Amino acid sequence: MEYKTSACEAQAEFIVKRSRFIGHIKPVAAQEQALEFIAGIKAKHWDAAHNVYAYVLRDGQTRRYSDDGEPQGTAGVPALDVLLKENLTDCAVVVTRYFGGVLLGAGGLVRAYSHAAKAAVDAGGIITMSLCAVLKISCDYNFYGKLSSMIPEIGGVIQDTAFADDVDVIADIPLNVLEMFEAKLADASLGRFKSEKKGEIFVKVPGK
Repeated sequence: MEYKTSACEAQAEFIVKRSRFIGHIKPVAAQEQALEFIAGIKAKHWDAAHNVYAYVLRDGQTRRYSDDGEPQGTAGVPALDVLLKENLTDCAVVVTRYFGGVLLGAGGLVRAYSHAAKAAVDAGGIITMSLCAVLKISCDYNFYGKLSSMIPEIGGVIQDTAFADDVDVIADIPLNVLEMFEAKLADASLGRFKSEKKGEIFVKVPGK
């Protein structure tokens, strides 16, 4: 199981017919975080003509948007459409507009808000989050070198390593390759070492 989201909080801006548009984006995990981000942008740009927003969450398949005073369908929906076309979720976008005195018309507004949202998406970057099993693998020092190379080779990520009498490795392994990893581990160690599943977590997997 995978999903795409914004890699980081970012912004981008441009000017159309003297109106200044600033696109902001941030990864969020819950509606409370999305609303807090939106409120923060509105507070920062309190003197702007409009602070249009849209956000998409995995939780409850939530999709929300606001035109914030712009003609209906010309601002919030175009911003939301950008997130949906990019298959993004768990992120919020806010487009701030400082009115420049020249009306853009409905088509111009749709293009401007779409462009601002897309510019914010591009500035933040896109990452793929994969559902991984959190594994603990205990092995001896002789096998540790092989294990530490085996995990990234299969697309996993080592999160922690503790060195004592044995070596305890905590690693995130994508669920879609979990059986393959366990088979490789058993084969490489001649059945001496096995993994212990501690839970599941969404993790950015390298190469995605």
